[in-house]
Amino acid sequence: MAEEPVVCDTKPIGLEVEAGVHWWCACGRSSHPPFCDGSHKGTGLQPVKFEVNDKTTVWWCQCKKTDCAPLCDGSHKKLRLS
Repeated sequence: MAEEPVVCDTKPIGLEVEAGVHWWCACGRSSHPPFCDGSHKGTGLQPVKFEVNDKTTVWWCQCKKTDCAPLCDGSHKKLRLS
């Protein structure tokens, strides 16, 4: 069974990315969020492949609760953190 992802932040991060393939960190353990650095190994979680055709700004989910991974869908607004 997969571990729960770590909430990196309670708001998305907008970053300009070049055209190509990008790997979104789904576990929340990366040292370079929102991108995967391999820290998911052993968690049962896998990064999400995201491809863009042109240089663009992407709003990456940081709460790890989105239904549109890796994009923010506003799920962070419903989080209740203790």
